[in-house]
Amino acid sequence: MLLPMNNDGLNNETPIITNGPMAQEQALPSQADDNGAPSISGESTAAAEAPPVAPSASSGPALDGSAVTPARVSSGIGVLIVNLGTPDAPTPQAVRSYLREFLIDPRVIEKNSLLWKSLLHGFILPVRSRRRARDYGKIWNRDKDESPIKTITRSQTEKLGALLEPLGKHVIVDWAMRYGNPSIASRLEVLVTWGCERILVMPLYPQYSAATTATVCDEVFRFMMRQRRQPALRFLPAYYEDSSYIEVLAASLQAELKSLAFTPDVILASYHGMQKEAVAKGDPYEAQCSRTTALLRAQLGLDEERVMMSFQSRFGRAQWIEPYTINTVRALARKGVKNLVVMTPGFAADCLETLEEIQVENARMFKRHGGQNFAAIPCLNDGEAGMLMLWQLAMRELKGWV
Repeated sequence: MLLPMNNDGLNNETPIITNGPMAQEQALPSQADDNGAPSISGESTAAAEAPPVAPSASSGPALDGSAVTPARVSSGIGVLIVNLGTPDAPTPQAVRSYLREFLIDPRVIEKNSLLWKSLLHGFILPVRSRRRARDYGKIWNRDKDESPIKTITRSQTEKLGALLEPLGKHVIVDWAMRYGNPSIASRLEVLVTWGCERILVMPLYPQYSAATTATVCDEVFRFMMRQRRQPALRFLPAYYEDSSYIEVLAASLQAELKSLAFTPDVILASYHGMQKEAVAKGDPYEAQCSRTTALLRAQLGLDEERVMMSFQSRFGRAQWIEPYTINTVRALARKGVKNLVVMTPGFAADCLETLEEIQVENARMFKRHGGQNFAAIPCLNDGEAGMLMLWQLAMRELKGWV
């Protein structure tokens, strides 16, 4: 069963029953292959294109004009996909609201002092919101009037729902964003309202960090603290060394390389950055990024000179883990590297950090300093291989429930 929603992220939608006429018209077909694993039809959704999305049942009529009034499921199982977030519009006001929610999270900025709050509201938000609004405007999905990460996450949810459909209509798949809309609390409310007694939360962060995975858990727990009757919970753990994840990363990279008109001298695996202080306090993120990269090298049969690792998206003056992606790209160009490919294994869906920071800023930096050919590899997004990986992860975590 899929839970559709309007772009405003409100929680007053009714679910689409997966075996009803409306769902049969809109859901992706799910079939088992020779190995028992399901296969999905349809191509991967490009970041700039919007996938077909089922209309919201909250609007009332189904395709045949009749009202959609499904019954509350019995002993329901919810699967909630969670990604980082997005502003509601590429405007300074919307971006400012989104950045404020993000930057006041103590998991993101741990030193939440009065000085920081004054700096945040007096300088950072006014300046950064205008700059980021322009960046979001460059990648905005105009057809859907939303950012690519929202388009892709919705499509991932629909396709995972189709893959899990054989389990029964009591399994409901939904999605939320940690920051912005739809909120985690609003979608948990929907799952609980429609009878989910067990909920699997799937933060789409392959590598664990307190600023990503843990803050999703925090938000889920905050919701649960307000519930008299709480559902049972499970959380997808970090899958940074899961064999299916490594195999899909390598396969998607190799497929993209075949389509290029050049052969890369270096492949750069760029992960989101983190302050060194967080690592010193025990955050395993850097070590897990290193482990993913080492396994990827082994899968590709390449050494450290051919597959390098770096960290992007620095913010503020604090020391962040190195090497920095932008500095690495510049140094490689100056060193004489002419052909560079950058992949972003830590991102489950293309977003501002991949579509603008890597594809635009880093490509410009590389060519400015002598590089010739630059390509950014798309994230796994909602492609078939990536979706089968998510299905495998979901089935593993749902054991004993289904």
